[in-house]
Amino acid sequence: MEQVFTYLVPVLGIIGLIVMAIKSAWVTKQETGEETMVELAGHIAKGAMAFLKAEWKVLFYFVVIAGIILGWSGTLVANSSWIIAISFVIGAFLSAFAGYLGMNIATKANVRTTQAAKTSLKKALEVSFTGGSVMGIGVAGLAVLGMGSLFIVFYNMFVISTGGDVNGDAMATALEVLAGFSLGAESIALFARVGGGIYTKAADVGADLVGKVEAGIPEDDVRNPATIADNVGDNVGDVAGMGADLFGSYVATILASMVLGREIVSNDNFGGIAPILLPLVIAGMGLIFSIVATSFVKISKETDSVQAALNKGNWISILLTVGASYFLIDYMLPEGELVLSRGGSISFTKMGVFGAVVIGLIVGFLMSIITEYYTSMGKRPVNSIIKQSSTGHATNIIGGLSVGMESTVLPILVLAGGIYGSFMAAGLYGVAIAAAGMMATTAMQLAIDAFGPIADNAGGIAEMSGLPKEVRERTDILDAVGNTTAAAGKGFAIASAALTALALFAAYVGLAGISSIDIYKADVLSGLFVGAMIPFIFSSLAIAAVGRAAMDMVNEVRRQFREIPGIMEYKAKPEYEKCVEISTKASIREMVAPGAIALLSPIIVGFVFGPEVLGGLLAGITVSGVLMGIFQNNAGGAWDNAKKSFEKGVMIDGVMQYKGSEAHKASVTGDTVGDPFKDTSGPSMNILIKLTSIVALVIAPHISETPHGTVSEVEKVEIKKEITYKDGKKIEKVEKIVIN
Repeated sequence: MEQVFTYLVPVLGIIGLIVMAIKSAWVTKQETGEETMVELAGHIAKGAMAFLKAEWKVLFYFVVIAGIILGWSGTLVANSSWIIAISFVIGAFLSAFAGYLGMNIATKANVRTTQAAKTSLKKALEVSFTGGSVMGIGVAGLAVLGMGSLFIVFYNMFVISTGGDVNGDAMATALEVLAGFSLGAESIALFARVGGGIYTKAADVGADLVGKVEAGIPEDDVRNPATIADNVGDNVGDVAGMGADLFGSYVATILASMVLGREIVSNDNFGGIAPILLPLVIAGMGLIFSIVATSFVKISKETDSVQAALNKGNWISILLTVGASYFLIDYMLPEGELVLSRGGSISFTKMGVFGAVVIGLIVGFLMSIITEYYTSMGKRPVNSIIKQSSTGHATNIIGGLSVGMESTVLPILVLAGGIYGSFMAAGLYGVAIAAAGMMATTAMQLAIDAFGPIADNAGGIAEMSGLPKEVRERTDILDAVGNTTAAAGKGFAIASAALTALALFAAYVGLAGISSIDIYKADVLSGLFVGAMIPFIFSSLAIAAVGRAAMDMVNEVRRQFREIPGIMEYKAKPEYEKCVEISTKASIREMVAPGAIALLSPIIVGFVFGPEVLGGLLAGITVSGVLMGIFQNNAGGAWDNAKKSFEKGVMIDGVMQYKGSEAHKASVTGDTVGDPFKDTSGPSMNILIKLTSIVALVIAPHISETPHGTVSEVEKVEIKKEITYKDGKKIEKVEKIVIN
């Protein structure tokens, strides 16, 4: 039976990729519009590919060197090092490929969305969302196919061929090799997200400060030399970077659940591996239901709510996944009690596991709703920033910072409740499976997220092409919703990171052979404080990198306005490629330092100070990183939509304020500050949290206080459990459980 379900997982991944190809072909067949639009879209696509090639060149050397180190180092079972290295390379390649898939379709869908907006809002939504769904389905399909296929290979290699027990070294090694796959995916995700974020925000800030504030021209005016780089940035940061990010998150969540699933004593019809296999199957079914739900995202007339259409698709994917999870858990897991040895031998039932999945989906939904409230136009938080813009730039900044800090309260309470509830339902496995449930609808979440940058690019092309006002109005509607969904997607990602990190943390404690993380010890408490500091220095480096690159961009734009006569009169074309080159070089150069901190800090602390201090470091990074991520994402999103509100006109103290007013200029400053918050450092927090945990998981056997697979006799206790099976037979099962 386990063979059927095991092989079903990669098949579901293949189905997802087939659907992705069909949707991609449909987008490609849509009309591209007039020559000017096609030319501008070509500049954007060319710039995006130039960035990816430059980034891939640097990351190629990183992957080769890291792979050699992994292959050279010792591991749990002899001769498995080279397999971990290969798994790492595969994970890195698929993560980069996931980013490429998203960027490739986005640079095709943008100009086609602009052309569709000439017809109707309905058609523009159809094209832009289909482009986003190509990315969402492609990323989830690659993750399900990659994890499912590699699990089959490693399961056969280390378990079946050796006759290994599922709780023995063979399965442990199979999962450790999968950890190498996850490490490769998250490593590339970090560099792609940070590098892409630096690129897009350097261009955006440069275009805003010189174009909108100094020259007084529209955001996407063809006369602005940085406008092409700005539109390129939407693709390399918000699409390619996001695709690699969500691919890594998806894989890490499944891995954490599988690792903890190995700790469950389960007498099931799957040879005892049902708790390990379950997260993979839920992910595969979530992919299929997300595909089904995409067909419900549509509007019938111009006045219909785009946000409501997206919410409808999201709800359908969640409800279908809940229903399928109930039947899967009921079928795969045995009757009676399950025993999780990690955490003092916790007993729970399969309905407890289902409850944890439901909790995870509820947490994800609530995080999206809360984030939407704090970043949406027309809601109290954004309105408060608008009002404070009327008294100047400083009060706008104060208002945005206040909103960002306030926005951490409800998400943290929801997360805390979710962690406690899922733990009570099924122990640490419940926490992990809650994260897996939350990430099951990643294809839909990412489709909703990715359509925003496509709509943003479409609006830019409409502006630069001088299309009628109603075209830009339609793309602006999509763009405004896209800003909100992007912020909600980041809230969803940071919530999943918190749950996944806790599960990875539990897996690390077991592999490292430590009994607890005792903060009464001075060295552990020191590690906790250092860990809490790392998200701050990481954010500092990322934001400073944006600042330096933006300064170069501002100087270049000013130079072109000064030295190229006729730009403002449309008599000369700006040198767009110079600005693209500045952003590309800056992002590649500046992404190294933040990435090095994430990768090296757990290695240095683990090998120098030991596994317990490293545990303290991970705890500090997780708590601090979650708070920083929520704060920065929401503050940036609120600042952005406060600025956009002025484009339609807002009432402040009885006076209508429009674009170009002093209050609007203050909101532009706030948005400029918020840009690196929400698009560079903020969304990188969830990768930082998971990447450091995965690095710790990979090095845990090397710094373990107890050799893998062995426990001193004084730590072994016998626990007798009377288990009742479906046939009514009762047996007394004796398990040797490690009580550290």
